[in-house]
Amino acid sequence: MKKLKQDLKAVNKELKALVKKTESLMKAADRVEKAQAAKPKKASPKKAIKPKAVNKAAAKITPTKKRSVKPTDTGKVLNIIKRSKKGVTTQTLIKKTGFDAKKIANMVFRATKMGKIKSVSKGVYVGV
Repeated sequence: MKKLKQDLKAVNKELKALVKKTESLMKAADRVEKAQAAKPKKASPKKAIKPKAVNKAAAKITPTKKRSVKPTDTGKVLNIIKRSKKGVTTQTLIKKTGFDAKKIANMVFRATKMGKIKSVSKGVYVGV
């Protein structure tokens, strides 16, 4: 118990010392802040901006090749749905794409939320 009291007294003493240091630092920061506020800032003369030299070789624009973009899985499903006039069932989508039922259900759910397709009847979807 005596040991605990001694440790607590030591911690208390150290905390008081830290409080004093913190207060002195705050006073010093206030003095610096006041000194900076008292000094009026002089307007610095603006320097003329020179245009950078352009590398002629880099300035030539070369035509880029068009990349063939693979349609996403959701894009594939949407294309199948939009091509159908009467609508497509989820079973048809599973057969045509090869995706599992859960993946198809998630894609159809997202597409309906975005307003790209709508449900005609249960399990039958049509493009908007």
